[in-house]
Amino acid sequence: MSLPKLYTFKESGNCYKVRLFASLLDIPIQEIEIDFRGAEHHSPEFLTINPKGTLPTLVHGDHVFTDSAAILTYLAGTYPDEGSTVTPSSWWSSNVVEQAHVVDWLAFASSSIQFGACAARSILLTPNCDVNNASTKHALAEAKTRGDKSLSILEKRFKEEKWLALGRPTIADVAVFVYIALAPGK
Repeated sequence: MSLPKLYTFKESGNCYKVRLFASLLDIPIQEIEIDFRGAEHHSPEFLTINPKGTLPTLVHGDHVFTDSAAILTYLAGTYPDEGSTVTPSSWWSSNVVEQAHVVDWLAFASSSIQFGACAARSILLTPNCDVNNASTKHALAEAKTRGDKSLSILEKRFKEEKWLALGRPTIADVAVFVYIALAPGK
């Protein structure tokens, strides 16, 4: 089977999650940079690959995945840890209860963090953003409130545990890490 193709945008945290995880497992991927600002993800050519028009998009053989959590799950379940031949990798699990614990944190990344730290970052990175505009101020304040709540949840978790799930690094840690690491300062 050929290399997985990752349609990506360098500034996207969700795309970064996939690139980071692929590098952690030393998974060779073919990166195809999409001109997001130029709306290439809405072009007829791209929409034949991913009708949702979203990034990241991973194509591997006949499989197409259009969400970072789905891509992380696929890669962790398909590829072994570096130097191993055992799948799934240690970043995932074949146990359904363990999977549910990881998915719980993936959902947290896609909801609480996405609408908090990620939203604040998106607002501040918007070209010509007027942070003094009333609606922008409101959206930023709302994102900050959600972001602070997410950080409180994570702070409590990491006082009790070293990792988010399963007592070891999982794709949940990658998914949660990225937008927290890229979050704007106070």
